[in-house]
Amino acid sequence: MSFAELIWRNITSRSVRSLLTAAAVAIGITTVVALGVLTHSLKVTATSVLKTGSADFTVAQEGVSDVLYSAMDEEEVSRIASDPGVDKVVGVLIGVAQLDKDHPFFLRLGLPPGQLADFGVDVVDGRPYSADAPDEIILGYRAARDLGKKVGDDFTVENDSYRVVGIFRTGQVFGDSASMLSLSQLQAEERKPGDVTLAFVRVKEGQDVDAVRKRIEQANPELATVRTESEFGRVDRNLELIKAANTGATILALVIGAVGVSNTMMMSVFERTREFGVLRAVGWSRLRVLFMVLNEGFLLSFIGAAAGCLAGYLVVQALQDVPALRGVFNPTWEAGVFGRALALAFGMALVGALYPAVRAARLAPIAALRHE
Repeated sequence: MSFAELIWRNITSRSVRSLLTAAAVAIGITTVVALGVLTHSLKVTATSVLKTGSADFTVAQEGVSDVLYSAMDEEEVSRIASDPGVDKVVGVLIGVAQLDKDHPFFLRLGLPPGQLADFGVDVVDGRPYSADAPDEIILGYRAARDLGKKVGDDFTVENDSYRVVGIFRTGQVFGDSASMLSLSQLQAEERKPGDVTLAFVRVKEGQDVDAVRKRIEQANPELATVRTESEFGRVDRNLELIKAANTGATILALVIGAVGVSNTMMMSVFERTREFGVLRAVGWSRLRVLFMVLNEGFLLSFIGAAAGCLAGYLVVQALQDVPALRGVFNPTWEAGVFGRALALAFGMALVGALYPAVRAARLAPIAALRHE
């Protein structure tokens, strides 16, 4: 019998206990994968609004619970535009509407039609809306495709009726799944005269972007500038809470999995004391015994990890049908999520099996053979 076959026999000879241990590991890995994908995907969705267009950075109200609740008035936008390093500012109002149960989170973006190009909007069919036409709207190509709309169709959002005059593309999932209309019209419908949600800023050529950001924040202490994803927490605390929950769940999964592996391996060591004595008596070194027990723990953990990754994938697929997440949660799979899952499985095995392996390796052959 080869070394690998011996390890496999040791695990399968106690199949129920091994399956329960692998299941405990799988539950932890499932949690890590599902929360990891959820956190990353929500971050991509949330930050995509801050990266729409060709702006150098975005300005929003500092410290709000959700970036969509940011509020800036025309005076603040004017102060931003008056900075000597600023070339152009685009103020955008964002409204959230519920079309139906399948589209509970539909976004309307209000901005002047003359600034569509500065916002990174390319009208691929039809034309832009007019500033003085309150019933005109353009749809992102994803939204038009999903809703079955084309240029010339009527479109109703929460009792407000429009006519689709164009289809646009931004290159961002967030923008391409939304609609756009006149800023003044959306301000009237949202009862927010003179307000915008975000300001997108482009600096003059040759200007130091960070220096411009610093001046704007000094002149407007209630506002924060965001240039990278890592700075997103300055204008949206919800995502930081989700990330903290993900970290806490990972640590808890590591502890639970390690305890499960440790319990199984310790019971295995006690039950196989005479076996270890025989192995030591026939010439096995302490290191080889240590290596065998550790590998049993690793194998259990990685069987659980494989099952957990599959279960995590299924959970993520199911989350897409949760009404509260429709339109917000678009799964974005990254290799790092599965890398963390495998690292967690390795950590569970190492932490859980190390002490039992050391205990098995230190057994004296004579004492082990006398064990009843």
